[in-house]
Formats: sequence, C-alpha cells, structure tokens
Amino acid sequence: MHTLTPELLTRAQFAPFGDVIDRRDVSPLVINGGRTQRYDDLAVIDLLGQDFRPRISLFLSKPVALPLEINALERHPLGSQAFMPLHSERFLVVVAPAGGAVDLSTVRAFITDGHQGVNYRAGTWHAVHAVLDQEGEFLVIDRAGPGANCDEQQVSLTVAL
Repeated sequence: MHTLTPELLTRAQFAPFGDVIDRRDVSPLVINGGRTQRYDDLAVIDLLGQDFRPRISLFLSKPVALPLEINALERHPLGSQAFMPLHSERFLVVVAPAGGAVDLSTVRAFITDGHQGVNYRAGTWHAVHAVLDQEGEFLVIDRAGPGANCDEQQVSLTVAL
C-alpha cells in the first residue's frame, strides 16, 4: 500500500495535471454597467475526437473521511474534466501524469481550500470525486459524445494526513 500526504493546492504544483480554477488571483473584466465582474479563461477545456459536445453537469457528493483508501484511478483520454465547488466545499484531488500505466511514485494528493476548482487535462489519471467535511455540490464540465472516454487502472493507495 502506497501512502500519500495531501498538499495544499496551488497553480504551480498542479500545473503538470491541469488547471486550478480560482478567480482570486485574476483581474476581472467589469461588465453590465459595472455591476458584474467577469473572470475569463480560467481553464483550458480539451474536447477531442469527433461528434462531441461540451456537457455541464451537477454532482452532489457525500463526504469521505481521511485516511482514505483508493483502489483505482481513472482517466478521460478524449476530454478534460472540470470540477468547481458551488458552496465552498473542500475536496481531495489525487492525480498522476497522463500516459500509459500509473507509476505510484508519481501520484500526488492535494486538498483544495473550498474556493478552488480543478480542471484535469485530457488523459490525466485521477481518483474519483472525494469531497471533505460536508456534502458537496459541484459544477462539472466535461465531454459528451461517442468514443471510449474512461479508462481505469487498479491501484493500492492510502491518503492520510
């Protein structure tokens, strides 16, 4: 069993796996007569293949407790997958670089601060959604369309503080 200690999520540390979605360090565009601050281009959405479309979903997730055993990682080779908490929910992010088989020595774990979302690049290995502390509601943007867009690999990991 490989044990991981989660780190705080930062743009720099997460860059090999995708994007941190966080408006707090981005300058807004003021619109709607000054009533609205718009934060653009916070993540690069990958949509690969043919006959696809972007899909917006809501996930309602029950919380998990640490330590957490993880038995599989998954990847989506045909598109990125973005998760944004709607009510300041912290969540656990477990990732490994895109590519062939998962090398356990490259797996990283992060904990968001409740205001951050993530966008996994196409092909990035990741654990299933794991919200901490309380039930969580998340806006999810990913790819819909034909083609096999979910691969799984069995692993033996524990995430503990």
